[in-house]
Amino acid sequence: MADWDFEPVLETERLVLRAIRPGDAELQVRHLNSPTMMEHLGGPATLETIETKHAKTMALHAREGFSFLFVIERETGQLVGHCGLKRVDHEKAKNIGDFEIGWVIREDRWRRGYAIEAIRAVLEWAFDTHGAPHVVALTSDRNEPSWRMMERLGMVRREDLDFDDPRFGPADNPTILYSLDREAWEGSR
Repeated sequence: MADWDFEPVLETERLVLRAIRPGDAELQVRHLNSPTMMEHLGGPATLETIETKHAKTMALHAREGFSFLFVIERETGQLVGHCGLKRVDHEKAKNIGDFEIGWVIREDRWRRGYAIEAIRAVLEWAFDTHGAPHVVALTSDRNEPSWRMMERLGMVRREDLDFDDPRFGPADNPTILYSLDREAWEGSR
């Protein structure tokens, strides 16, 4: 249970979501940084890159009370993914400052429903705790499992907010955006 010796931020039936802490980058490298998992996210990241992202995540959580969270499997106490919120901050985005949700689930835990379970908890957190008027999610056309999940959640495609992200190659551009507003979320519960 070493991966979740902490105060949980969110809990579901099978998962506990906790804030990222100093020293967690190595845990992420071990469990969430494979070529398959990172295929649509620019490929596996270096430890230093993850440490930098974690520092931003911890600062966001301290400042605004939300961030990306580690997803821990209750049954085993192991890290199985991350899911959470940040602000859209890409310089090419047309909706800077919007609440953005994202997620990654470990390959050996795919097809267990963990992604949708974690995403629903984070959406509830965004709307009910943080007063988000809407939440967006970003992906690429090529990442069909991702945008299919967005559609399953009731998110609506917003072609007017697509943008090219120079961090990704032509296969994963443009970045496409889906949005879910509070009214649609409340109607889906």
